Amino acid sequence: MEGYRIPPVMFTENEANALITIEHLVQKNSDSSLVKEYTEALNKIKAVLLYSTKSKVEFLSKRIATSPVLPITNTSNSLTLIQNALTDFKVLKITYQSEYKNDKTKRNIEPFALYFNLQESWTLIAYCLLRNDYRMFRLDRISKIEPIGISFESHKLTLKEFLDFKEKNFVIPDIQLS
Repeated sequence: MEGYRIPPVMFTENEANALITIEHLVQKNSDSSLVKEYTEALNKIKAVLLYSTKSKVEFLSKRIATSPVLPITNTSNSLTLIQNALTDFKVLKITYQSEYKNDKTKRNIEPFALYFNLQESWTLIAYCLLRNDYRMFRLDRISKIEPIGISFESHKLTLKEFLDFKEKNFVIPDIQLS
């Protein structure tokens, strides 16, 4: 029911430890909007932890580190906007820098799925209205993104079907299609 709130959820020590561990990985994420939203959510969770769990979580947090080989390089700030457009079925207008040419194209796209590849960057899988086909767009190559207020119907294709097709036809799942 809209507006209904549940009381704070109590986390076990192991659940809280898992969240703190993941925090260190999220801090290395390439999208600053995800880092911001996760940090805010985690701060709310930390506020409702029992005192004994809270002190252990703070101690554990000081005893976890990530490799400096994984630098913090926020290369995009649009993941949360894309997530909302994806779940609300809203068309996005993007300006996209091609990887192989020095071309910038403006496209209207229907967000379909998000994919995190081995190069530690987020990729948006979307139906491109310019190409009338599914394409993959690296978030760090999107120079401008905005919702345009147009809705679309949910795609019948599943993410598994898309990834299976991509792997079968392109061999390596992380080859860019656009």
